[in-house]
Amino acid sequence: MYKEYNIDTNKNIARLVFARLKDIRKSSFLTPKLMFAESLTGGMLSDYMTGVPGVSEFYKGSVVAYCNTLKTSILKVGEETLKKFGAVSAETAREMVSALGSIYGADIGVSVTGIAGPGGGSALKPVGLVYFGFYAKGEIYVCRKVFSGGRDAIRRQASHFALLELLKFLNGRAEIFTGIASARTGGQFFKDIISN
Repeated sequence: MYKEYNIDTNKNIARLVFARLKDIRKSSFLTPKLMFAESLTGGMLSDYMTGVPGVSEFYKGSVVAYCNTLKTSILKVGEETLKKFGAVSAETAREMVSALGSIYGADIGVSVTGIAGPGGGSALKPVGLVYFGFYAKGEIYVCRKVFSGGRDAIRRQASHFALLELLKFLNGRAEIFTGIASARTGGQFFKDIISN
């Protein structure tokens, strides 16, 4: 499915996200601040969003934390979290996206962490495994997907999924996530999120 989605498709989704942010501003009289926390995608989400004219009204930036040192120092992901669950995990995705709100003041945030390959995979965490975190005003949703293809294809598919799910999230359709999670559950934020 995702193989058909190319760079132009992702740019179009970014434009739709921008349009939705403008709609939110019209209806709420607030200007929502959007940010990304990227590992696997390495700034790709930011590239798509900054290609949209006028997006600076809403988009504040992306924290690219590729290595664990930056995840802990910039995004305050717990060292114990990384040790126990690993960088590619629901727990890490949650802490990454949570930091966008708690540290950087984002109203809406997306985090992406995964394994693009060609190496680094295992039976439990195969190449193509990606965890996503979505944040809005204290509510956090985390989901997992496994993509196929080469390194660039996996990164592009992950970017596509993140932007598309963000658009659905902004449209008030949080139920589409596999494994809905709430920040209000005191850390017990996921259950059976491993289905695709």
